[in-house]
Amino acid sequence: MAISSNDLLLFCSLVLFITPSLAQTSFRPKALLLPVTKDASTLQYVTQINQRTPLVPVKLTLDLGGQFLWVDCDQGYVSSSYKPVRCRSAQCNLARSKSCVQSCFSPPRPGCNNDTCAHLPDNTITNTGTSGELATDIVSIQSTDGKNLGRVVSLPNLAFACAATFLLEGLASGVKGMAGLGRTRISLPSQCSAAFSFDRKFAICLSSSSRVNGVVFFGDGPYFFLPRDIDFSKSLFYTPLILNPVSTAGAFFEGEPSAEYFIGVKSIKINGNTVPLNTSLLSIDKEGVGGTKISTVNPYTVLHTSIYNALARAFIKEVANIPRVTPVAPFGACFNSTFVGSTRVGPAVPQIDLVLQSNTVIWRIFGANSMVQVRDDVLCLGFVDGGVNPRTSIVIGGHQLEDNLLQFDLATSRLGFSSSLLFHQTTCANFNFTSNA
Repeated sequence: MAISSNDLLLFCSLVLFITPSLAQTSFRPKALLLPVTKDASTLQYVTQINQRTPLVPVKLTLDLGGQFLWVDCDQGYVSSSYKPVRCRSAQCNLARSKSCVQSCFSPPRPGCNNDTCAHLPDNTITNTGTSGELATDIVSIQSTDGKNLGRVVSLPNLAFACAATFLLEGLASGVKGMAGLGRTRISLPSQCSAAFSFDRKFAICLSSSSRVNGVVFFGDGPYFFLPRDIDFSKSLFYTPLILNPVSTAGAFFEGEPSAEYFIGVKSIKINGNTVPLNTSLLSIDKEGVGGTKISTVNPYTVLHTSIYNALARAFIKEVANIPRVTPVAPFGACFNSTFVGSTRVGPAVPQIDLVLQSNTVIWRIFGANSMVQVRDDVLCLGFVDGGVNPRTSIVIGGHQLEDNLLQFDLATSRLGFSSSLLFHQTTCANFNFTSNA
């Protein structure tokens, strides 16, 4: 991605501006950490930060491709450290905002102040967006050495967008906003790395269980999971992250690129056999349509109808010895699970390979990530038909990400992925959440 000299000068000045204001502490952590819980009702991945003065816990739905943190400021937002971001300020420029709130027609309060920077928070579950005031407030977050929890550190001026209460519709119970991890300068990973001067990397490891936590790391490895004394950051496969030049958000400013994370899937194989596809769907066109992205807001992988049909046909052919049963929504291919064996990496079904930049770089999906147990005796192929006109041809959803470690390197635009941790006799729920501080 090309960077103009003007952008470079602006970024350098903003780093000088943002670093001391965000993290006023002599302790410099190498990485930060958020626990992540799978909500059983919505299948959303939920985390929690402590924000405001005095600090209060704020539950958030995790949005891997979200532009920034946004929270509901209409109901009960009280904080003595809340500061609206002024129009045309350095932080407003950092956010790439193209809008300002000149006058707010009510007494000043969080989310309603005059001459402030405005942004466009969006709910990516319901695909709705609105305009909201950009602001800063204090956030405290746990540090980590990659093995245990460390000291709690503070970011006194973490930028976020205020949203109206209606934007919470469709989010998990008790959630007050969304935690955006996307490719912007004010996403949570970008602000954390700027605050503490560590690498512009973060990693997610989502638990498949709603009873135990997964984890998000901000910063580089090591990433250890019990009981194995292995740094999984050292055993990743890598593929380039692709920039979609057209925003895929529900609300955005004209000319913005997408904040979501796209990768270059070239073909799909089942049991080593290539699935016949319309490969033009795998590329992003000039309108930003097509390609493959990774999402935590879609519970299952969503495919263009022609890709879904080809995948389902090929999979059914490979498991012809397993009796089919009536499909259970939202799935289209379901089977009698009493005829399916079990392995360390889930149900004994053919592996599905996403072939990336070459035939030697493969994201391999085993039974634990390809199949969904919907009833005691019914197992379904965990991919969903997304229709004939989806914005993105392949959306790799949460179920396919669970118990896989994914590292996003924003500086080099590269994705590192582990494939299933079950092979290593561990899971994303096995981070040691005890403290060594």
